[in-house]
Amino acid sequence: MSDTADPRRSEWTAPEPPFEGAPVNALPLTASEDRQFATLAHFGGILGFVPALLIRLIFKDRGPFTAQESTEALNFTLPPTILALVAWLLSFIPAIGVAFAILNALIWITLTVFSVIAGVHASRGLPYRYPFTLRRIR
Repeated sequence: MSDTADPRRSEWTAPEPPFEGAPVNALPLTASEDRQFATLAHFGGILGFVPALLIRLIFKDRGPFTAQESTEALNFTLPPTILALVAWLLSFIPAIGVAFAILNALIWITLTVFSVIAGVHASRGLPYRYPFTLRRIR
């Protein structure tokens, strides 16, 4: 490499400031997108609480229906998912494992049924309230 200075810069010119772009503001969701992400939050309950949590964190400020329905889905799916994980761990204990494996299956079947019902309601633009839900997250 040569030790020659860059001819475009001299010691008298100020360095260029770092790029300071405009902050990225997320656009509000359209009505169909709002309904779509609310539906996905409910159908995601088949997989546990993580899809509803991600949708709530990413889209709650962009659409009111998505915020409402992802919160409802999260409140419903969080306790059974934790309970299912505990039941799954306890299913490895030889004496009681079969009972906890059956309990785990029943929990996931329940999550699946209610998530599909709620997803169908949300896809029609109708809010859904899960039965027997502790609404801790607002």
